[in-house]
Amino acid sequence: MILTGSLGDGHNKAAQAILEAVRMYRPDMEVKVVDYLAWTHPYLHGFGKYCYMQWVKSLPSVYGFLYHKTRHDTALSHLFKRMKSFSTDRMLDLLEEEAPTEVVCTFPGAAAAMSYLKCNGLTIVPTVTVITDYTDHSYWIHPGTDKYLVGAEHVKQALLRYAIPEQRIVVTGIPLRMPFTQTYNREELRDKYGLHRDMPTVLVMGGGHGLIGKSFKSVLQSDDLKAPVQFVFVCGRNEKLKQHLEEELGGSNTHHHVMVTGFVDHVHELMALSDLIVTKPGGLTVSEALALDLPMMLYKPIPGQEQANAAYLVGIGAAVEVKNAAEMKSQLLEVIANQSVLLKLKKNAQMSHRQPDVLRTVDAILETEHHYLPIQDGLQFSYANV
Repeated sequence: MILTGSLGDGHNKAAQAILEAVRMYRPDMEVKVVDYLAWTHPYLHGFGKYCYMQWVKSLPSVYGFLYHKTRHDTALSHLFKRMKSFSTDRMLDLLEEEAPTEVVCTFPGAAAAMSYLKCNGLTIVPTVTVITDYTDHSYWIHPGTDKYLVGAEHVKQALLRYAIPEQRIVVTGIPLRMPFTQTYNREELRDKYGLHRDMPTVLVMGGGHGLIGKSFKSVLQSDDLKAPVQFVFVCGRNEKLKQHLEEELGGSNTHHHVMVTGFVDHVHELMALSDLIVTKPGGLTVSEALALDLPMMLYKPIPGQEQANAAYLVGIGAAVEVKNAAEMKSQLLEVIANQSVLLKLKKNAQMSHRQPDVLRTVDAILETEHHYLPIQDGLQFSYANV
């Protein structure tokens, strides 16, 4: 059973990638994906998701402050962990109903819930946590977790500092759906979507919450971009943003070619045909771009995991970071005008990232056993062999 959560798309994407991989490689196994938030809060999870997104958008500095204050094991992080935010009865009902032989958590709240049940002797089901960002945080770390799957070696090294045994941490890469690990013919894809074969192509993915789209309008309406560029906007399920961009950028922009789309299931093809992606640095989106060797421009990372993801990608030379619309415009001008910059970003992406192997993820999950018994020790915890 895979427990995910609908705060952002990354947790669900990772769950879907694992689901598809198990069905492909182990068709003898049954897999069930459950939205942990919807299950434990059936009447409030939609409202809670809305409040969370408004908080992150409106008060990112507050979010970042709490994120950094609770990143490591501190009194504050342990206080938050002790605040049980789920119904024990609902979780036990779920385990009894599904009777899983193993639980995989792609959402930190689900990992916390499973750890609570295990620490209180209510279940012994082996539990695996899949960390969906390129950083560590205490909210992912719980004494009832039997194995951690991480996206990069530096995340493993960070987890070792929590005194987690090394054999219980596996670097698998963040799990991606199979289409993101294949190769494509760029020219054929551009023909397929009615795009110019030889024109520089920029993919803009601001998420369904419109965090980039409106800021990009000034870039397109500027006279600074002399050479024609084609832009592909993916608005997700944000129909209001899609309509706004179509009205503002569709017919009036004769200098550049603009394509606006809503939710699509072929993002892998849009990435493969592009020269650059402008996006928020969510863990799954940047992993998909890395897998397709697509250079990135990371727009205004939110303090917290987005900032950490951006720092990692800029550090390996696969991305540039911009903090506002003006900086985005100047950086875009430089990158588009200078092919050597794009080629360097692309080469660094090819050399620096670990090609995700979802089969390795499946193997690591299936090899997990309940070997460790958590023992509480004040604010700390340790693991002892059963």
